[in-house]
Amino acid sequence: MRHGENHRMQYLGWLRAAVLGANDGIISTASLMMGIATAQTSTQSVFIAGIAGLVAGAASMAAGEYVSVRSQADTEAADLARETQELKSQPEAELRELTEIYVTRGLNRELALQVAEALTAHNALAAHARDELGIVDFLQARPMQAALTSAATFAAGAVIPLLVVMFAPAAFIIPLIVIVSLLALALLGGLAAKVGGAKQWQGALRVCVWGAIAMTLTGTVGHFFGGII
Repeated sequence: MRHGENHRMQYLGWLRAAVLGANDGIISTASLMMGIATAQTSTQSVFIAGIAGLVAGAASMAAGEYVSVRSQADTEAADLARETQELKSQPEAELRELTEIYVTRGLNRELALQVAEALTAHNALAAHARDELGIVDFLQARPMQAALTSAATFAAGAVIPLLVVMFAPAAFIIPLIVIVSLLALALLGGLAAKVGGAKQWQGALRVCVWGAIAMTLTGTVGHFFGGII
């Protein structure tokens, strides 16, 4: 009977971008609207600020994530190109290098050489990419995927506090933004922790604490400047 395993590392690439995007969408948009709301402005102003925050934030997340991951992808591509050239010009040295890697991982030298020769014959570049450079297919940088994921999840997160402003009574906007946003953050943090194999309550608590701090700070700023301007 085949032994089945369900590892979570394959989720790492998109999970990081998705969680970061949604988390930032909720916190930044809710915090922005809290600052405007505590300045005693109209509900319309709060809503417009939220829409502006959603658009600007999604664009910023996409651009930042793309540039960051593109830089990583460029570095990986340059390393692979260099390794390809070295495999052509110095095959013996590269074989010794791969052998030494396996020796340091616990194989005796004879077995390490056999493994290195077998993997080199099968796919030398893949072996060096994985074992020398640490580049694994499901962890490779994918800039466009990261950018689109971050932008989409930021927008999805930002919609949550916006819906509160759209449908909540004006007198209860501030407490409802806080409550709904923290509940959404708790759900997001718990879900991310579950997918990642961590404790759900810890994941929920982490994002809620940071969300509460952000909304408190922007609410305080809005209240202060709203009273003196």
